[in-house]
Order: sequence, then structure tokens, then C-alpha cells
Amino acid sequence: MKPSKDISRLLEIMAALRTPVTGCPWDIEQTFETIAPYTLEEAYEVADAIQRGDLDDLRDELGDLLLQVVFHARMAEEQGEFGFGDVVEAITRKMIRRHPHVFGDDDARGAGMAKGMWNRIKAEEKAEKREARLARGLDPEDNGAGYLDSVPVGLPALTRALKLQEKAAHVGFDWKDAKPILDKIEEEIGELREAMEKQDTSSIADEFGDVLFALVNFGRHLKIDAETALRGTNEKFRSRLHHVERELEASGSNLEKATLDEMEALWQQAKGRNQ
Repeated sequence: MKPSKDISRLLEIMAALRTPVTGCPWDIEQTFETIAPYTLEEAYEVADAIQRGDLDDLRDELGDLLLQVVFHARMAEEQGEFGFGDVVEAITRKMIRRHPHVFGDDDARGAGMAKGMWNRIKAEEKAEKREARLARGLDPEDNGAGYLDSVPVGLPALTRALKLQEKAAHVGFDWKDAKPILDKIEEEIGELREAMEKQDTSSIADEFGDVLFALVNFGRHLKIDAETALRGTNEKFRSRLHHVERELEASGSNLEKATLDEMEALWQQAKGRNQ
């Protein structure tokens, strides 16, 4: 079998990998649940390639992410639920419906993206899902979802916090501006201190989470995405410690041998160089 730019070749490869007896034992034993962590990991690696500006790597990582989509679709097809073509049809239908100002008739295109159109389209999609549940003999109202339950649990925690807060804000459950949130952060830190004094492990973790949640909310009001900001800080930390490592090696030492004072001095050096 030869590589190809045709998506059908990738579908053939996945089918072969999942074929009992002749396929790959590892691929055959996978389930939606076991593959899900890899799907998230590949999405992160796509974001990493973009951050680094490495387009060659981005091409490869996008391929890895596409493989995840094909993998899930293949498992669903084996269960008689849907196939890759159904996934493509679903997203093309959604994109066409949500952009009538691009794909609609002359009147729709001429009107542009009218105010409220997006919410109206989303409401239509929700009604269709309700009808689909009815057709399957399911309770159309009992879908196990509250107002915030549409925010995926599998998102990174900081991103999910942001999405939960944004959605709550749509119904008016939000701070009017950023300043009062600073008071909330200080309040949460105070509660964290109390939990630490009591040495209550469970409460410490709970209060620590409250501090993080409040910080995400504060960042949102400052138009700062917490996940992006922390990613930048992570890279800054990595770069500065790498500077410490290089300088120690140049002097015949290393991270394991150096004292904390030696590492701190080199850290401040890296900080001074804005590394």
C-alpha cells in the first residue's frame, strides 16, 4: 500500500489496522475511551506547532489529529452507528447552515450576517436534535444536560473554566467589571490560608481550585486567555531554566551539583536578559 493525498487511502489503512486477525493487535483492542486521551494530546501538539511557528511540524501534527478523527469514525462504523462520510456530511451541513450570508440564496447573501441569526440557527439545530431523540424513542427533554453541561468535560481545566464563565455571562451571571474580582481573589486566598492552617488536605485542594477559577475570571475580564497566558509562562520558565543549565555546564557543573543560590543567581541573569 502506497501513501496518497486521497483521504480514502487513510480510511483504507485504518480499516486494515482494525481488521481482526490480520490487523494490528494494539489498534484492534482500542475503544473510544482509550483513544480519547491521544485525541486531546494530538490537539495540543497541533497548538504547540503553531506556537513555535513550525509549519512542517504543523503539517505532520494535523495529520496525526486527522488520524484520530478517522480512528473514532472507524470504531463507530464497526458498531453500526456512523462512518467518516457521516462526520464530513454533518460538519458540511452545519457550516452551510450557519453561514447563509455566504452559501444562501441572493437575498440571504445580500443581507449579510443579520443580528441574532447565529442564535436562531443554533435554536433550529437544538430543535432538530430534540426531534432526533424522539425518533429514537428517547425522552426529548431528558438529555442529562443543564445550561452549562454543553461545555465539554474533556477540555483543559483552565479553558473549561473560561468557557463555563463565558456561558454564564450570556445570561447575566457575571461581574460588571474586573476590579471587584480582585477582592474575590483575595477572599479566596484568605480561605486557602485558613484551610492550610487547619491542615485540611481536602479543603486546601478545594480552596486552591477556587483561587484558580477566580484568576481565570479575572483574566477573562482583562481580555486575557488563562490557558494562553500560562502557556507563555511555561515557555518562559523552560527557557530560563535552560539558560541556567547551559551556564552551569559551561562552568563544569550541572543542575544536580549546583546549589540553590547558584541556580537563583543564573535565573536572575536570564530574567535580566528577558529570556
